[in-house]
Amino acid sequence: MLHNQVIDTMMKRRSVRKYTDRQPEDEVIETIVRAGQQAPFAFQLCSVILTRNKKLPWGAPLMFTVCVDMHRFELIMAKRGWKTKNSDLAIILFGLQDATLMAENMVIAAESLGLGSCFIGAAAYMADQLQKKYKLPKRVYPFVHLVMGYPAEEFPPRPRYPLEYTLFEEQYPELTDEMIKKAMQVMDEGYLAQGYYRNLKAKIRLEGDRKETFTYDNYSWIEHISRKLGQWGADPKELLNPLAKCGFLISRKRRRSA
Repeated sequence: MLHNQVIDTMMKRRSVRKYTDRQPEDEVIETIVRAGQQAPFAFQLCSVILTRNKKLPWGAPLMFTVCVDMHRFELIMAKRGWKTKNSDLAIILFGLQDATLMAENMVIAAESLGLGSCFIGAAAYMADQLQKKYKLPKRVYPFVHLVMGYPAEEFPPRPRYPLEYTLFEEQYPELTDEMIKKAMQVMDEGYLAQGYYRNLKAKIRLEGDRKETFTYDNYSWIEHISRKLGQWGADPKELLNPLAKCGFLISRKRRRSA
């Protein structure tokens, strides 16, 4: 694998959950957000709410709420006599791309300046609550929280799937049993070696008739994510309802233009 300063910064990134009391200066914050703006975009449908020093998760001094923001551009369109005809599904899909790419640029910029960060995905499920908290206008969807600050812990990056389980040339291959087992082994052994779930005391409780057979000696990433996807989130209304309250209607019925 090739190396340079940019790639090495990206490869050492990890989710930090313990921060020092050091406060990032305004110039650092502005640089990070400006770097975020320079990410590729479809329609630049993203804005950011900054929260500082208010008992943020893991003692982080900063939290950015990255939003899908159609409100700003509809104001611009109105100046030219246009109303939105695009479906809200298309707007959300492109808006999520814009917001995600911006957030990732912010993360890499922060890493290059000596800061760490961690994404918190719960924002999408509580978007209606955040709408009230941040006084967001309609057509602004708070997509993800990103906490950030100077790390108070050191640990190696978490493992990733083998490249053969991710990079497919020309067409999607038939994934063999050997490839599947290797991918599972890489992820599980990597997390177990770092004591990740044991240190966090994180084990998702089993629902229904399944009996617990895992301890922290073998409970790792594959089982953790399988329990999330195999037990939670069956009702799409958990996400559709907050979206609707933020002014995005994902249905066959076309939204009336604002």
